[in-house]
Amino acid sequence: MTALDLTQVRVYVTKEKRIEKVPMETYIRGVIAGEMPISFEPEALKAQAIAARTYIVRRLASGDVSGMPVKGADVTDTTAHQVYIPMKQLLARWSGKEREANLTKLNEAVQGTRGEIVTYQGSPIQALFFSTSNGYTENSEDYWDASLPYLRSVASPWDKSLSPEYKETTTMPLASFYQKLGLSGSTPARSLRVLDTTDGRRIRELAAGDATFTGREAREKLGLASSQFTWKISGKNIEITTYGYGHGVGMSQWGADGMAKKGSTAYQILSHYYTGTAVVRENDLPRMSS
Repeated sequence: MTALDLTQVRVYVTKEKRIEKVPMETYIRGVIAGEMPISFEPEALKAQAIAARTYIVRRLASGDVSGMPVKGADVTDTTAHQVYIPMKQLLARWSGKEREANLTKLNEAVQGTRGEIVTYQGSPIQALFFSTSNGYTENSEDYWDASLPYLRSVASPWDKSLSPEYKETTTMPLASFYQKLGLSGSTPARSLRVLDTTDGRRIRELAAGDATFTGREAREKLGLASSQFTWKISGKNIEITTYGYGHGVGMSQWGADGMAKKGSTAYQILSHYYTGTAVVRENDLPRMSS
């Protein structure tokens, strides 16, 4: 058994098909840049830094290599794990005073939380996050199978007024709608109905004719932004309106920014979205081995 190395992350750079060894805190900076708008409040960026660090520490500690296309790497730089943007790309993206201001914000978010992770009963949590809530987050078991005590449905009222992704309407032919669900076009349009909803006010179960789908199944098959949606049928078309963006489990990023705008600290944000957790330094955890 060897002591677990938490000083660096082996990132698989997808487009270049190579593995890059990145210092841990440099990796966190690149993930914040890839996962959260730089315009967000400093405390929201800090919350994202701690969540991102928690994700990778838990993955390294557990030896999780799921979703890896090659051996010898810990994560990819894509949404399969956490989006990571290297410094050279950030320097190309920004220039002048904007570059200086944005890099300062990123560095302050990283350095101000250096080594900090979210734990539940002494262990790193699954620090899930997503873009925009529908006003509530989702219990983990209502989207995935596992019921985790720190991933409970909580109110997130800030998203509605802040996020441009809170509400989205899309129209598609009914024939296409049924095809995506794997149903015949002869399924009566009036048979489409919600059977049950979750604590997070999303669809738990949807019926279409004799077929039933979970909210997640319907969302993924139809390519929708959220599993909370309403619909209106007009002639041969169906108009679907979604509320929120993403799976809905864990920390809402736009909600985090809303909390920060109201004066909440990163720690208060994390405590709100991750029920019953505590933020500690990774070196305060029991000695981990690989």
